[in-house]
Amino acid sequence: MNETVLNDKKALVETIANKFKDSDSSVVVEYHGLTVAEITELRRNLRAENIDFKVYKNTMVRRAVESLGFDDLSKELTGPNAIAFSSDATAPCRVLANFAKKHKNLVLKTGIIEGKHVNSDTINELAKLPNREGMIAMLLGCLQSPLVKFACAVKAVAESKEQGEATPEQA
Repeated sequence: MNETVLNDKKALVETIANKFKDSDSSVVVEYHGLTVAEITELRRNLRAENIDFKVYKNTMVRRAVESLGFDDLSKELTGPNAIAFSSDATAPCRVLANFAKKHKNLVLKTGIIEGKHVNSDTINELAKLPNREGMIAMLLGCLQSPLVKFACAVKAVAESKEQGEATPEQA
């Protein structure tokens, strides 16, 4: 019986470690003082962004992150904690930071973003970035802008030639 429990705990630690490894973003929050309705609302917001939100025993998480070499993170695992895992680096930061603004009992603590241990200040900074689709749209807008300006210039030159206006080269 005792060996079975030990094997189950080892399997859980390995599962948690794999979640940290497989996620681009893992954010640890303290949720002490939130009501059931508030936690339900938070889970709904996270689910809408495909973010996995889990509560594990701190000792299991501590063993998992120490096995990955994140000893600094393990020191911050005190109190009732939950972890948001996502393949999007900014989504958990954004959703959790926005929720924390409205609900002071949710405290952003620490996390691992793209393999680096970060503190709550970094999480709040990342929360200001748009989601992946928003960043792609911004990039496409930057790439498209010079082309649009060039096309407008070409069109203006063509229209001026059609009207018979003298171009600077002809003058």
